[in-house]
Amino acid sequence: MKFAETIFPPFTSVVPYPEATNITVGDSFYATTRFLPPNTHVTWGVNLGLDNITAAVLETTSIVKFFALSETKRAGIVLDYLEIGNEPDLYRNNGLRPSTYNVTHKIRNLKYIGHRWLTFAHNVSTVANLSSTSHTKFLGASFAGSSRDPGSGGLLSDLMTKSTIRGNLTVFVPDIQAAASQGLKYILGETNSYACHVRLGVTTEQILFDLLHKGAPGVSNTAGAALWTLDYALFATQLGISTVFFHEGVGFKYSLASLTFLEGSWDNELNTISQIQPTTLTRSTLDGSNLPKPAPPHVQPQYYAAIIAGEAIGKTGEAQVLEIDIDHPQVAGYSFYEDAHLVRAIFINSKAYLPGSTNRTNVHLDLGFTTVSDIAPTTMTVKRLAIGYATDVSGLTWGGQTYETSDGRVANSVVIETRPVSDGLDIQETEIILVAFRRDN
Repeated sequence: MKFAETIFPPFTSVVPYPEATNITVGDSFYATTRFLPPNTHVTWGVNLGLDNITAAVLETTSIVKFFALSETKRAGIVLDYLEIGNEPDLYRNNGLRPSTYNVTHKIRNLKYIGHRWLTFAHNVSTVANLSSTSHTKFLGASFAGSSRDPGSGGLLSDLMTKSTIRGNLTVFVPDIQAAASQGLKYILGETNSYACHVRLGVTTEQILFDLLHKGAPGVSNTAGAALWTLDYALFATQLGISTVFFHEGVGFKYSLASLTFLEGSWDNELNTISQIQPTTLTRSTLDGSNLPKPAPPHVQPQYYAAIIAGEAIGKTGEAQVLEIDIDHPQVAGYSFYEDAHLVRAIFINSKAYLPGSTNRTNVHLDLGFTTVSDIAPTTMTVKRLAIGYATDVSGLTWGGQTYETSDGRVANSVVIETRPVSDGLDIQETEIILVAFRRDN
């Protein structure tokens, strides 16, 4: 086998684009990483579920062989992590372990999964030449049971709520602190809005199948989810979460873009913010019905959150972000610093503006600065994410520009406001604003 063979279960109206139940890959599969953009950082998963050390060693050999090539190094494509096993707490549900298997008990006593993980880790680290000084490290096993997803079938306004976002992340604080005490980074290896849309009155097997729904229709694929994505990712940094990987896949409602790597769903193997090779969808992502005409690759509303975050962080690679203390239940803010100087800020009004609403309210923000050695900014440029309704699935513009084009490239002229800082800002319901500060020297 040169690349890969996949086996998919039948699609349903609940899960229009199911994940593959089996992916068998050849040596050349891992070399397809070369199609990633230059300077991409990659995490590869090594199979633990099959409990086959030989297979894990062969996987690792193929992975490290590609990253050792000179062309890979010239492109700046870097292997950050190897992850042994994914969601082992689900192994007994998918037939990889007997029904008596209890992952929590086994890890606590280091009798089964703990012992096997260490055995795998020894073999993998030998092949990959991992050490305390190597760039590539192990990514600790991710557990599906650690999810703090707000649940299925939730309202869009609930997803966007400032307090809900903070509540769903602060529950991880004890784990974050425990990791930090050991000198370890804490990473959200697989997250997004709503994991599922579980049906009531069905069997356990059907519930587990529904867990693969990958987003709630009319919620995860909307403009409101873009506000959730940005606030969620930025607030995570304030708690000590070093990296957030958003779960992506073919036909997933909460994908930032309807793109894929090759022809299968590799979401548990390759963590990138959006994949490379475009694919065309012939079924609705909402109910699996046949589309009147094939849907070409396209960005979804959440993609704008990634664009805005990138602009706010800037190009120096040294920006620091701090949450702004805003005493308002619907408005969040974050300031960005370079060389200890305030350079940009993001403001998010997470109140959902929905069809049927009679009045779209604004919140006025007066900007004050506590400066010690820095000169307070006097002028600011303002860029807005324009959204019709929180339920919109298209038609968003960022500073007058759109990414909803045939090739995903930005179109139209940028629209930026310039105003005195003393004027403050008005931010309406379901809106994001990026401010860049200027100083009169």
